[in-house]
Amino acid sequence: MSTATRVSPTIGEVRVRPMALVDLVRVVEIEQSLQDAPHWPLTAYVTALDPEATPLRIALVAEDACISAVMGFLVVRFLPPEAELETIAVAAQSQRRGVGRLILDAAVESLQFAQATAAQITKVQLEVRASNSPALAFYRAQGFIETGRRSGYYADPAEDAVLLDRLLL
Repeated sequence: MSTATRVSPTIGEVRVRPMALVDLVRVVEIEQSLQDAPHWPLTAYVTALDPEATPLRIALVAEDACISAVMGFLVVRFLPPEAELETIAVAAQSQRRGVGRLILDAAVESLQFAQATAAQITKVQLEVRASNSPALAFYRAQGFIETGRRSGYYADPAEDAVLLDRLLL
């Protein structure tokens, strides 16, 4: 994926680019600060950055282009003909300002490129806690539709997962 810089009227310039090893301290800091974000071990992010790892993943960060500060990130796993959004998180101070939408748009753009190549990705899937109303509203606004539920999927607290899909054009 090429580096993309976009201007948002509420946050200025945000650059979406591939995640690098140097970003991992901030990525873990962001995820640890958010109760609803998946909390991965550092080694999982290192594996996500490995182009030789199977399955292949796209790992992106959104950063303030003026100060090169990571504001959010996502990881998508390729499982042709599908891709799974494994994690997406935006720092609390950058939420509700368009950062999540920008980084998700960049990932979908990459997946659409993958669809046109050998990967043949046709849709992106994810699951989210049934009680996470802000996330559900965000994903629905981004074109995801509910396709099912996994009863008791989450622990601490026990909760259903809502399955969402978005077809790629």
